[in-house]
Amino acid sequence: MASASKSSLYQHLTINKNGKTADLKGKTVRLDYYESLYSPIVTATLIFMDAGGSVDADKAQDSNQRKTNIKDGLPITGLEDVEVLIEHVSGKLNLKRRPLKVNSAPTVSGESNRSSTMLYMTSDPGIKNSNSAIYKKFKGRISDTVKKLLRSELGIRKFKIDSTKNTYTFIGKGQGALDIITSLCRKSIPVKGDPGYFFYETQEGHNFKSIDTLISEGKKNMKNNSYRSTHTYTYSGALKADDENDYKILKPPVVSKDQDIIDSVQSGTYASRNVFVDPRTLKKTEQIYRLGESGASNTLGKKSDLADKLKDGTKTNFVVQDIGGLDADPSVTENNDPREWQAKSRMRYKLLHSQMVNIQVPCNLELVAGDVVRCEFEFPGDKKEEGVVSQQSSGNYLILHLCHHFDTERSYTALTLARDTYGLHTK
Repeated sequence: MASASKSSLYQHLTINKNGKTADLKGKTVRLDYYESLYSPIVTATLIFMDAGGSVDADKAQDSNQRKTNIKDGLPITGLEDVEVLIEHVSGKLNLKRRPLKVNSAPTVSGESNRSSTMLYMTSDPGIKNSNSAIYKKFKGRISDTVKKLLRSELGIRKFKIDSTKNTYTFIGKGQGALDIITSLCRKSIPVKGDPGYFFYETQEGHNFKSIDTLISEGKKNMKNNSYRSTHTYTYSGALKADDENDYKILKPPVVSKDQDIIDSVQSGTYASRNVFVDPRTLKKTEQIYRLGESGASNTLGKKSDLADKLKDGTKTNFVVQDIGGLDADPSVTENNDPREWQAKSRMRYKLLHSQMVNIQVPCNLELVAGDVVRCEFEFPGDKKEEGVVSQQSSGNYLILHLCHHFDTERSYTALTLARDTYGLHTK
């Protein structure tokens, strides 16, 4: 069996413009593909070397139609389609049906006999989003509005939407569809679970999912042992033969964030005081939200005991309620009552980012942003005995950011993982 760290096969790799196609296989020296829970588009960068003689020169530049390099011959000016199909032992990265668009193509190095060009690429919805301004009024369940924006404004038919139970009336204010949907994430409440969504794109399509859904689906699939990411990634500081390292963490994990008690208290992660003002009567009401009372019961690790110890908090939020603001006849109905989501979603997002770690593993094209992966980190020390896995730092993590890297010698996947609580076991 081939090692997952070995170089991958570019089965199909072309750049196309106005019916003119150039093959980038054999010229590409590096390709990096990115997904993120923070991003409604996938992006990629590609570096290719060109010694010339690749395509016919552009007629406007050379009437003799001599052979020239790809950048000058197409020419590459932006919005070209790049089709990618990479085969690997773990699966395929298939971007042929939904080719990436060139956003920028600077020459990174130039010599007398060859040049090196970098392509900055984005998925097509990113281009459409930047070239549109929406001023329409939207009304109804937020999840239905998300579907309407994806279909009517971007022509997207492939997506996974986690239904919301709350409704919201608003006007587009000249934003693009992707920007509008992203702004709705923190205001969305799932049918079951705590407020707080992510809107993101993977190689499988667009997703609008709650934090609780991502965690629940990940843990359920792991329990059933029927999911692509059920393999446990381990770090012990030692690697074996190439074909035995497919689920080893290749480099020491880098912890970019760990629990910060003062920041958590000041930002209202565990408790907050919330002041709501009715604009009709200027009447003020107050509510105290505490993490144990308001949700976040579905966690990646053990249940945290900090909520009980830090139940008073110091964070105060001031909110003017939206009552009938977009209706000709203002009613007493609250427009997406902020008492139901504002403080709670802030708590959920902050708690999820309590711990963040960066790891690098052999390439696994089955992994996508939003997956839950299991990691086991070894205790430091001289004696290596059975059962030395850290019960504190090991456990389930959510993939925030992902990069699949390919070059002429190797392939690997870089992951930024996040977790809300400590512990190897959830019970």
